[in-house]
Amino acid sequence: MGTPILQKEILIPGKTSKMVLRAPEIAARARPGHFVMLRMTNTGERIPLTIADANPEKGEISIVYLVLGKSTALLEALNEGDEILDVCGPLGKPTNIQKLGTVICVGGGTGIAAMHHIAKGHKKAGNRVIAIIGARSKDLLLFEKELLAFADEVLVCTDDGSYCRKGLVTEPLKERLEADKNVREVVAVGPVPMMEAVAKTTRPFSVATTVSLNPIMVDGIGMCGACRVSVDGQTKFACVDGPEFDGQKVDFAELRRRLGAFKRQEDESYNNYREPRDGN
Repeated sequence: MGTPILQKEILIPGKTSKMVLRAPEIAARARPGHFVMLRMTNTGERIPLTIADANPEKGEISIVYLVLGKSTALLEALNEGDEILDVCGPLGKPTNIQKLGTVICVGGGTGIAAMHHIAKGHKKAGNRVIAIIGARSKDLLLFEKELLAFADEVLVCTDDGSYCRKGLVTEPLKERLEADKNVREVVAVGPVPMMEAVAKTTRPFSVATTVSLNPIMVDGIGMCGACRVSVDGQTKFACVDGPEFDGQKVDFAELRRRLGAFKRQEDESYNNYREPRDGN
């Protein structure tokens, strides 16, 4: 018995979609920062996706994914009424949310969806939440409406200037840190270069900075060691020690190298799925 897909919404055609899944046991325990592991076929790999939202009353969780390889392409091929073979979770450590005061939540790309869940948790805890989100262009921007529903401020940047402010998310972040000495924490979720840039931006201000890492992950329960990252010179497993860590202590250069370790094989698998060779 798989996990039913209750709703599917295409956010960016051919690139990004959102699914609402019927998963009452996961929804009951899910907290901001948690993720799930999914498997679409008996012979397929398991992939991690951060929980973008959870509704324990309805027994539902939401996931948002970027169609990047074969596994996410298989997920994208499913529709409302279909079932995902395996969904395991919630996994990882939840976000450490306390009533602090002002918290800035920064998101980029599909990471905005995961950041949304964290930002909502901070708001529920009584914090003032400033959301800064960015995308390459207006048509690639996610979750602005959802953030506007509860955040105290939502600042939007696009690389090409097609919507709101032209530039990178680090620019309004730096301005806010310079103007507001009451910011107690910055949370960043998104592409590795963005999270690294956020950590560099916050460093001179000595503001606590949390990043959510996305290394290659196989089992999600700390057995395989594939998701190891270096934090403050120590080896950590993102699946059980994270996925969130102090952004000032993460070895981002190592993380980038490890993320690209199997790129050739990943591309080959995806291309073979899209254009099967004769006999395959």
